[in-house]
Amino acid sequence: MDRARRDELIARYREGLDVVARALAGATDDELDARPGAGEWTAREVVHHLADSEMMSAMRLRRLLAEDEPVIQGYDEEEFARRLFYGDRPLEASLDAVAAARRTSADILDRLTDEQWARTGTHSESGPYGVETWLGIYAVHCHDHAEQIERARRSGSR
Repeated sequence: MDRARRDELIARYREGLDVVARALAGATDDELDARPGAGEWTAREVVHHLADSEMMSAMRLRRLLAEDEPVIQGYDEEEFARRLFYGDRPLEASLDAVAAARRTSADILDRLTDEQWARTGTHSESGPYGVETWLGIYAVHCHDHAEQIERARRSGSR
């Protein structure tokens, strides 16, 4: 990945929380808790998933940079949702967690050398996993879930 592409993805990564905030703007409790379909998450559940995933992602980045050939562990998102009360917790702390994970990780990304960008490990579910792979995934993570939040909200206003 060249520097221009990295810079583009870092910029996208930095705007992720704002995209989520816009998707949530003015949401009512009914919209936050509307389930768009069987097996789909509500907007509230998506926000809590984002918090847990973004905190995991922050540690994944750090492990890739600080450990040699780390194994990056996957996790069961559905079990997290079920066991960690995604359906009824308030959103504020989870949004704060997303903001902190992204802000601290972006500070690290700004300082990486070419050698650090090339660091790799192995993801327990998907195999080879490096810093650039990480960036490609998380640059769009909030954007993808913001769209999911908007769809869920629309299902509650029918």
